[in-house]
Amino acid sequence: MEWLNYHHLLYFWMVAREGSIVKASKLLLLAPPTITGQIRALEATLGEKLFMRSGRNLVPTETGRLVYRYANEIFSMGRELTDVLKGRPAGRPMRLVVGVSDALPKLIAYRLLEPALALPEPVDLVCHEDHPDRLMANLSTFGLDLVLSDAPVGTGARVRAFSHLLGSSGMSFFAKPALAAKYRKNFPASLDGAPFLLPMDNIALRRSLDQWFEVNQIRPRVVGEFKDSALLKVFGRAGVGVFAAPTAIEEDVRQSQRVALVGRAESIVESYYAISVERKLRHPAVVAITEAARTKLFGKTL
Repeated sequence: MEWLNYHHLLYFWMVAREGSIVKASKLLLLAPPTITGQIRALEATLGEKLFMRSGRNLVPTETGRLVYRYANEIFSMGRELTDVLKGRPAGRPMRLVVGVSDALPKLIAYRLLEPALALPEPVDLVCHEDHPDRLMANLSTFGLDLVLSDAPVGTGARVRAFSHLLGSSGMSFFAKPALAAKYRKNFPASLDGAPFLLPMDNIALRRSLDQWFEVNQIRPRVVGEFKDSALLKVFGRAGVGVFAAPTAIEEDVRQSQRVALVGRAESIVESYYAISVERKLRHPAVVAITEAARTKLFGKTL
């Protein structure tokens, strides 16, 4: 593996910031030829020219501008680390980078993350939505602080990570008010033959729903199958069919989608997890997320 020489990067950053080798040499207390040699070594490592002449000054090339942006962030974070270790405020929001499984309902994701934004200290929240396997790969390289998922880490996973149970919820069925009124009576038997909007076959909730239909001898008329739960709800709001969502966000679904409750199925249980590379959670925003989920969103402390 070829490692970047951060001394070379520092010299480049200083020259780019000051606009000349002479000015940078005075700040670094180094002779100009020394700085010139170090920058040439960095250019050789990267395989790109980093500076070009503009009159009497040096200005970064296109590649140089890209490297400068990264260097600026690197040395800014270095100063922040020094300040934090010395007990001084960092002067920037606490950063939380979260991966959200694409199978996780959007409203659940929002309700889980909401407590992080209510902390006294400002939080810079960055969300990545993707397939769980890709999120776990990113977590393993410390590209993410946390992954929110509807499934724990599998036993065959190649990533060393820990699943922290946030809570569980039964499922509720919703539809446009006129449609909900039609199927509410004699629930759940009334759902036999009802138009349904369902998750796709490869999503865990679909398997749970199919099993519940079979146990209750219900044959739904499937009118739509979706990977994106938010898109599914849009069709439900339009009155296309009945759909399911976690009971924990029942009121949110009713208000945001302007739909009515058809009935509840407590035997369909979906669980939600915070996955991290730490056995003990330490990030203040992550701790806030887990505590609020366990005591408020899902109604009890686990």
